[in-house]
Amino acid sequence: MPINKNHEFEDLDGIKCAIVEKNAVKERVIFLKQILVHNHYTVVIVASPPPKAVPATAAPVALSEPSDEAAITIPAATQQLPPEPQTFTVGVTDVTFNPTNAIFGRSLKTPDGHIVTLAYWQQKEKESQDEIPYFDNNK
Repeated sequence: MPINKNHEFEDLDGIKCAIVEKNAVKERVIFLKQILVHNHYTVVIVASPPPKAVPATAAPVALSEPSDEAAITIPAATQQLPPEPQTFTVGVTDVTFNPTNAIFGRSLKTPDGHIVTLAYWQQKEKESQDEIPYFDNNK
């Protein structure tokens, strides 16, 4: 059991892993795997379980002509639902890994050698801009 929400771990495919991200789409998984493999982590990716479905109740439908049966029900199974987007859970086998500490501790590097910043990790920037930490700024 994790001590706090920021350091989750669980078994993925029978391997104890630190969770990097849950419910990630395919493009995000590719991005995360590229960074983590470059930083020498063993990445485990599994499909996220589908969300728990709430059983649909059958709704009565009134007939246009009056009859003995005032309403009939249509089974919920006949309703077409859009397919759920497939998401994945990304983990690393190093259970001491914590994504928050790795980003703010500046311990992750991009494949081109820059430090992974928060904006780059969240994919808000295409390239990681090495920022000088406030405590190293001699102004």
